[in-house]
Formats: sequence, structure tokens, C-alpha cells
Amino acid sequence: MRAFQHTLYRTAKADSGRRFHTLGDKIVRSDVLMRAWFQVHRNQGAAGIDRITVDQVKEYGVTRLLDELAAELREGRYRPLPARRVLIPKPGTGEQRPLSIPAVRDRIVQAATKIVLEPIFEADMHDCSFGFRPKRSAHDGLQVLVDEAWRGRRWVVETDIANCFEAIPHDRLMKAIEERVCDQSVLRLLRAMLRAGVMSDGVVRKAVTGTPQGGVLSPMLANVYLHQIDRVWDVREHGVLVRYADDVVVMCRTRRQAEDALTHLRILLAELGLTPKASKTRIVHLSEDGEGLDFLGFHHRWVRSQGRSGAKGIGFLARWPSDKAMTHARDVIRELTVRSRLLLSVNTIVGAVNRFLRGWTGYFRYGNSSVRFAKIRDYALMRLAGVIAKRHKRSRAYGRSVVYYQSDDQLGLISLEGTVYAPRPFRAWRRKPNVGGERPR
Repeated sequence: MRAFQHTLYRTAKADSGRRFHTLGDKIVRSDVLMRAWFQVHRNQGAAGIDRITVDQVKEYGVTRLLDELAAELREGRYRPLPARRVLIPKPGTGEQRPLSIPAVRDRIVQAATKIVLEPIFEADMHDCSFGFRPKRSAHDGLQVLVDEAWRGRRWVVETDIANCFEAIPHDRLMKAIEERVCDQSVLRLLRAMLRAGVMSDGVVRKAVTGTPQGGVLSPMLANVYLHQIDRVWDVREHGVLVRYADDVVVMCRTRRQAEDALTHLRILLAELGLTPKASKTRIVHLSEDGEGLDFLGFHHRWVRSQGRSGAKGIGFLARWPSDKAMTHARDVIRELTVRSRLLLSVNTIVGAVNRFLRGWTGYFRYGNSSVRFAKIRDYALMRLAGVIAKRHKRSRAYGRSVVYYQSDDQLGLISLEGTVYAPRPFRAWRRKPNVGGERPR
């Protein structure tokens, strides 16, 4: 499968004007559909409006379902079901994000379509795009901020595209796709997916805009559409663009350049039928004792290190978990230690907290996060002390005594000390594994 995708990528890379006209037969290949099933099964996820779960598909027979989907796709009988609309809270805010959950069978078809189309469009993508792309991550984009701030680009435009996934016009999106794909069977399939609509409160709503969040294919389609901004952006004139899906940052050398960049960005978005979110759009100057900015879960701020013997230290862009990220972490720990879970064993509760902390710190460890890590661990210990006190119907002081003094390892809560790697300009954020007991530098 990897060789198949590499062939598509190399073919697209060799000719930027080539349009692919025989892709439908590749989507229905048994190995492509099976790989799509593996991806859907790995991610699990909730059922769609048909209420069929991943486990029920396994009972029905995976090969049987894939053969049926392949036949429907070949004969043009495949019709996606409307996605099930749910609202999930945004961490650290009172807002809710609409999430659309397609049926399992539709997720398999979307994943198969992505397997075939992604290498073709990936060949055109620019280095300024980091979200939902293979072999790219949020930390790659964050490293650009560190590098460019060190180069002197410390006037920053930050913005968020308002309702990006819901506002992308279908007709303009299809025109962007048709720049590379002219296979009518694939284009019909994509139109059917976009027009499937969503079901909310028993009512199906079909819109002419949007790639609903929750679909397997939606992030790739959004990148294809927003690529139209990336390819016309002039770094010398407007600064360095860093885009993670609909979150955008531009690093500029002067305030004038930042103002021009924001104006230019508004014009480009308007041409695509999109607008920046007013509440999240501003220009920030990264300077000592100045304000910082939040981007991809981190708070970024220009600070100065402490020099030796009274010497002036070096200024650099530091980052640590944002206030929203801290609030989210406390909310999760609070949910894992609520009174309704007192019937569970302490080891079970601690194990759940440890699993969350490993994932949370695994992302935020690549930053200057030691102080905030200590605060989160102290909060987790306080909540565990409360669990002990409630289980034994004793005072909170008793719970603290058990956690801090009577337990040799603080009930097994993982330590977060020594897990942080501070970013450095022009150094890869990924660190090599520790070999032979050597201490990380």
C-alpha cells in the first residue's frame, strides 16, 4: 500500500499540471478497502445514524461488508447516509463545537478515498501547512515560530478562520479538486459525500457549504481548499505563514508588515468565501514583559534567560501550556476523581489519571513546561487526597497524610520531573532516544 501511494505521489510531483482520470478503480481495490477498514477499526469511534458500531461490523463480517461496498461503488449504487450531529464542548471555553459522525460504512469509503487522493494533493502542498498531513505535526509548526522569532520576526498576526469546516463552499471546493482529478466517478462520489448532510434532532439538513468536522475526509478537503492561500503567499512581502488547518499565524519583522499581512489575509479569505474570527484576530509584538500569544495549545512569550555573574541573558521565545490547556487538564482530572467513582479501587483511579497525564505531558513536554507540569501534578495529588478522605469518611488532612507520607510512591502517581525538552532555534524538536543511560542534554 505504501508503494502504491508513493507511485501516486511521484507521478503527481513530476507533473504539477497533470489531472488523474482513472482513480475510481483504485478506491474499490480490496487492499485499499481493507486498509481503510483497519484505520476505521483502529480509531473506533461512535456509531452513525444507523446505530451500527465497529464491533457489529466485525460480527456481520468485514470481508462481506467490504465486498458489498466495492460492488455498490463499481455500479454507482453507493449512497452515503447523513452524518449524526453532536455538540462537544471546546476545552477551556463555554463554546460548543459541532461534530458530525458518519456511519461506519461511510467512514470506510471516506478512508479509502483519502488513501487514493491524499498522495496526489500532498505533492502540491507547501511547507507552511502542518495540520492533518502525513509526517507532519503541530510541533513542526511550533518549531517555525521559535526559528523565525530568533531571526527577528517578532510581530505576529494570529487568527482563526471562522467556522472554516462549515463555511467552505462546495462548488469552489470541487473546482479546487478538479485541478488534479477529472475522474467523473470520483467527483460524483465526493459530491455525494458533501451533499449527504447531517441529522440533528431527527431532521436531515443538507447545506451547500461545509466539510463537516468528524468525517475522515474532511481535514484533507479543507487543506486542499486552503492550499489556495498557501500557494500565493509571498514570504518576503508579507512574512512567514504558519497554518495548522484553520489556525493561522504570520511572523513579521515590523508592525507595518504585520498590518499589511493581515489585510492581505483578509482579502485572500474573502476570495474563498471565508472570514477570520474577529475575537481571535490580533497583532502581537513579542517583547520582554510584553504579551504573548496562544497557538496550538501553548502560550508563547519572549523572555530573557538569566546570565551568569550579572551578565545580560539571551532573549528567546519560550512556550508552556496555555491557560485553556491547564483548565482542560484540571477538568479531566476532576472528572476522573469525582465522588461517583469512589466505588472503584484507588489503583484504578490512579491508573486512569496516569494514562491522561502521559498523553497530556507527551504533547506539552516539548516546551518550557516544568512549572506548569508541577502545578498539574500537585492538583492531581490534591484530588487523590480527596478521594482517600471520602473513601474513609475522614478529613482532607488524613487524605494528604496518606498520599504524601504513608505512601512510599504517592499512590503510584507518575512523576513529571525530567520529562521536559525546551525548544531551541534551528534544532529538531524530536530528540534521539536515550541510549546507554546517557542523560539528555
